[in-house]
Amino acid sequence: MFFVDVLETEGLGNRSYLAGGARAAVVVDPPRDIDRVIAAATRRGVRIAAVAETHVHNDYVTGGLELARLTGARYLVPAGAGVAYDRVAVADGDVEPVDEVLELRAVATPGHTPHHTSYVLEEAGRAVAVFTGGSLLIGGVGRPDLVEPRLTEDLARAQHASAHRLAERLDDEVPVLPTHGFGSFCSSSPAGGARSTIGAEKAAYPALLQDVDSFVAGLLAGLDDVPAYYAHMGPANAEGPAPVDLTEPRRADADEIAGRLAAGEWVVDLRSRVAFAAGHVAGSFNFEVDGQLATYLAWMIPWGKPVTLLAHSAEDVARAQRELARVGIDRPAAAAVGSPADWVQDGTRPASFRRAAFAELAAARRAGEDVVVVDVRRTAERADGWIEGSVHIPVHEIHRRLHEVPPGTVWVHCAGGMRAAVAASVLDAAGREVVAVDDGFAAAEAAGLALVAPSDDRAA
Repeated sequence: MFFVDVLETEGLGNRSYLAGGARAAVVVDPPRDIDRVIAAATRRGVRIAAVAETHVHNDYVTGGLELARLTGARYLVPAGAGVAYDRVAVADGDVEPVDEVLELRAVATPGHTPHHTSYVLEEAGRAVAVFTGGSLLIGGVGRPDLVEPRLTEDLARAQHASAHRLAERLDDEVPVLPTHGFGSFCSSSPAGGARSTIGAEKAAYPALLQDVDSFVAGLLAGLDDVPAYYAHMGPANAEGPAPVDLTEPRRADADEIAGRLAAGEWVVDLRSRVAFAAGHVAGSFNFEVDGQLATYLAWMIPWGKPVTLLAHSAEDVARAQRELARVGIDRPAAAAVGSPADWVQDGTRPASFRRAAFAELAAARRAGEDVVVVDVRRTAERADGWIEGSVHIPVHEIHRRLHEVPPGTVWVHCAGGMRAAVAASVLDAAGREVVAVDDGFAAAEAAGLALVAPSDDRAA
């Protein structure tokens, strides 16, 4: 009997897989923090015989090279991927033994990248699962625009062909096990569901129901913003990532924190947005450790800028350090635990700002207050409607576009509150009077705020 264990990396919306039999297993698309993978293999009592990459990843740093080195596993990488290290170059149709009656068969599925390869797990010659990486996802496909703009349309057409290739060669009951699609920005659209099969995708997904021209038009029209740090992931993975270092960062005192802020470094407070608004080190930024920390911090921080972490506990620092290492932010410059009282210099008080709901924003507008509304949702989200008169600056651009925020008290909102808190902290650090709207966007209309629909003739 075979097994497939799912290793979730929720903050990035990705999955890795450990699959095997009684004695040996293969790891597909491993995360940077490979201790999780080794622990999973230990629990199963299996040897890692092979490590397989479906493609050179654009959204996270792989742990594959180091995992193969530590375990002695064969490292399978698509032959068309230009990498700087020794590996087993995998071509379409190649078969890799895994365990006694288990094999991994490579299937060329270009689209997410030109060299993308899926892997079919076969037990005694029968397909029992397919690891689709960034090809056929659950209710979607991997986006085709992360490699080179001039290749985007060709890769979109390749995605259609690859999805059909998998659907045509595999039985309906074969589970579809993608790497991306659980909140990952590598997905071309919001994917739905935790599990699927070839048959379920054939019955519902447009790639398998539409002609290629219709599919490509819809795919290209739905592409969202690309996180800026993606530009660094592919080169790091092609060069060969260094082993991850998760040892505890050096502790910083209040004077060092102040000095790092004065030097223009980033000081990141990992506490909840409620706690941060109530009191924080002036000039620090709020990225909640329970939010999409790695995605948004890596998207916004100037690449290579030193970062100091502030947190309630050492455990929260360790969690953040692990998440950041997955996207190439390897070593915090320093860290501190406790509360703002521990982090501000003697004679200095913590800074603070207001939090509010949409109902309070509506009341402030009715009262004639000098209100500036900044919408920090992504462009694709705003396209469904926005608050009349609001200024649109996506959260990942707010630190570079502060000069575009009009004078007045800034009420900043997103879809739920997390990104509004990030943006509010950036505005607060810049000296603006800010109110963070910690509320679901659905409450805006109910509060009496006028919304502009996409069909309206008024400008955004």
